[in-house]
Amino acid sequence: MADEPIRFDDGAAYEQMMGVWSRLAGEIFLDWVHPPRGLVWADVGCGNGAFTELVVERCAPLAVMGVDPSEGQLSYARGRHKAGVASFVQGDAMALPFETGSADVAVMALVIFFVPQPERGVAEMKRVVRPGGIVCAYAWDMLRDGFPLYPLQAALREMGHEPRTTPRADISPVAELAKLWNEAGLQQVETREITVERPFASFDAYWESATQGPGFKPQLAAMSADAQAELKRRTAAHIMRDAAGQMVFSGRANAVKGIVPA
Repeated sequence: MADEPIRFDDGAAYEQMMGVWSRLAGEIFLDWVHPPRGLVWADVGCGNGAFTELVVERCAPLAVMGVDPSEGQLSYARGRHKAGVASFVQGDAMALPFETGSADVAVMALVIFFVPQPERGVAEMKRVVRPGGIVCAYAWDMLRDGFPLYPLQAALREMGHEPRTTPRADISPVAELAKLWNEAGLQQVETREITVERPFASFDAYWESATQGPGFKPQLAAMSADAQAELKRRTAAHIMRDAAGQMVFSGRANAVKGIVPA
C-alpha cells in the first residue's frame, strides 16, 4: 500500500486537508518571489486552485494558466475562481500543454515531489517561460518532519505501518531543489525555508483535517476501531499546545526560484 501512487481527485477534501496549509506557506513564498504585477503565470499542478487564487489575490496577474492531471480537482478550481483571469486544463507536468515562452512565471506549489521525473518538470517550466522570466517552487520538507501531517505519519510508524508518501520526497531538501534548478540551466538560483503554524481548536479538528486525503484513508479503513483509537492517541502525543490550549503544529517548506537565461 505504501508504494501505491497518491492521487488527489476530491477538491473539497483537499481544501480541508491542505488548502489552509497551502495558503499559509504560499503567502510567504509569494512575498519572497516578489514578482511584478500584470504577468502571465503557469500554475503547474494547480490542483483545486488554492494557490491559483492566492496568485490572483496578491499578484494581480494578467492571466493564470492552471494545469493538473485530475479533472475532479480542476472542476473544483473552476468553481471557486470568480475573477476571470485563470483558465484550467488537464495535463501532465512533464509535458505541459502550453506554448514555448508563453508565460512570465511558472510555479509548482507543493507539487514537485509528486512528479515522477522532477528534472523533466523543471525543464518544462523553463521551456514555457520567456527569457528573463521566473521558474519557482516550494515543497514540504518531507525528509525532516516538515510535512504538516507528520504527527499522523509518526504515529503510523510507531504502530508498524509505513505511511504512504510522495514518490519523490527525496528532492524536497533545499540542496536538492537548488541542484535541480542549477542543472536545468536556470540563473540566479536562490532558496529559502518557510515555516508556518496552524492552530486547531481541538484534536478532533486536526484529525478531521488530516485524514481527508487519499494518503491516509485506505490505511485507516483497513484498521480496527481499537487500532484507530490507538492511532489517534499516538498522533495527539506529537502535537503541541499553545498558551490558550489550542493544538498547534508547524509545517516547514523549502522554496527555490531562478531566472530563465536570455
